[in-house]
Amino acid sequence: MEKIKVKNKIFLGGVLLWMKSHKTEFILLIVVLMTASFLRLFKISQYMTFLGDEGRDAIIVRNLWVKFDPILIGPGTSIGNMYLGPLYYYLIAPSLLIANFSPVGPSVFIALTGVATVFLVWLVIRKWFYRKKEGVAYGALAGAFLYAVAPTVIIYSRSSWNPNIMPFVSLLSIYSIWQVFANRRYNWLLVLAVSYAFVVQSHYLGLLLLPTILIFWAAAFFQTKKENSLRKIFLKKSLISGIILSLLMSPLFIFDARHGWNNFAAMKKFFLERQTTVSAKPWNSIPNLFPLLQKFIVRTTSSFNITLGNLLIAFIALSLLGLAYYFWKNKKKFNKNYLILLTWLAFGMVGLGLYKQEIYDHYFGFMFTVPFILGGAVFTSVASVLAGKNKLATKIFYAVSGGIFLSLVYFAWAASPLKSTPNGQLQRSQIVADKIIAESQGQKFNLAVVAERNYEDGYQYFLEKDNAPVVEIDAQKAEETITNQLFVVCEMSKEKCNVVNNAKAQVANFGWSQIEGQWDIAGVTLYKLVHVEE
Repeated sequence: MEKIKVKNKIFLGGVLLWMKSHKTEFILLIVVLMTASFLRLFKISQYMTFLGDEGRDAIIVRNLWVKFDPILIGPGTSIGNMYLGPLYYYLIAPSLLIANFSPVGPSVFIALTGVATVFLVWLVIRKWFYRKKEGVAYGALAGAFLYAVAPTVIIYSRSSWNPNIMPFVSLLSIYSIWQVFANRRYNWLLVLAVSYAFVVQSHYLGLLLLPTILIFWAAAFFQTKKENSLRKIFLKKSLISGIILSLLMSPLFIFDARHGWNNFAAMKKFFLERQTTVSAKPWNSIPNLFPLLQKFIVRTTSSFNITLGNLLIAFIALSLLGLAYYFWKNKKKFNKNYLILLTWLAFGMVGLGLYKQEIYDHYFGFMFTVPFILGGAVFTSVASVLAGKNKLATKIFYAVSGGIFLSLVYFAWAASPLKSTPNGQLQRSQIVADKIIAESQGQKFNLAVVAERNYEDGYQYFLEKDNAPVVEIDAQKAEETITNQLFVVCEMSKEKCNVVNNAKAQVANFGWSQIEGQWDIAGVTLYKLVHVEE
């Protein structure tokens, strides 16, 4: 314990010394982090997504606290009938409790995680590519600022959803294996085990991070070839890390073992048998690589501007080629940290290129930070190479870099999600739930939602939170679960609702009914159905 206290004092002293000797950069970093915080936390309760998936998660986590229900399995995936592990639920559980069971609590937690990712982007660029002891690392600040203001990144940084932690935990995993490989700090293997467990249980696309981790783990292992004592420490830490990872994955393993290995069978079928979704041949991804890279950059970095996205790709590619040529010609070592970034990007692109269906923005979450780090890295490296050598080339490079940076900031602001009208989904769910409670008059009732992309759990969360007697219909236990009243929330136009004859399972199972009440409330139409008397 005494050693830990001493280490903490040394670390804190080092931080304070850095802040004192880098006042300008520290102030600019605070500005970047404050900007990131504002863009993620401003009116978060009004902008956050709160639909069926978010309601489902809130119900499960609330039951952990209220009913002490242990959670052994996480959310289901959108395709493949696979389930994630439960780590995300345990991660957001404290924030839900602290917020007195308001769903805003987990969303604020996710937003703060997004701000931490901005800081980590700055830290990675500065540590990996900035070699000066003094001066401001403008490339690191620029990369972090662009990540802070990127519209797509902001959207996925202010709602509680399992893929939304992916940018932070994936970057932390890569940073951890870098510490192991570059600095021989093997305690970071423990951090890697924890962070990667969260990666895989955030979204199974996190598996595409595994090749990069294994390659640099192996490289770190071979570095200990001539040092037996160091190799023993490395293998010991690796073993402990493997145990930690296994323990964190064990709830999903236990659940699967108790349910006939259904999850494992679904994963096997998805990756090895479902040729309509995934190709098993890596070379099939080649034709998709540039279109996919273009989509990645346009959606995450250039704020949906295709021309600017292509310009950014060209700038980074030419800078990397120029740096490679310079180091080869001058017989200098190329910065090996580029290898980690490019390996990470390459496996990500190839993996996604094998997927045959639509690539949604959040699928890129495990490498959201890559283009921002690469951009900051090439600026830092090229500026360092040109310093004091060619004034004209230096001026041209700074002009081009500055123009791209300002353009990225401009289009990020033009497409800022703060300019859109708040969706008010959380408030709508609360208002409708309150109305249902009032109209149910304390009697048991069933619930149905008629919508294109939503289901009951967003409304049900508030009903359960307020101890309303809502009963889910079970067709096999009709007499026990079908009540005398059904409330139907229709989020579509009234012409499409057709609530009495709707094919929705909850409506159909309720039986022959008629409308007893109808209310236009919070942008939806609420119906009260009762059975038709024979």
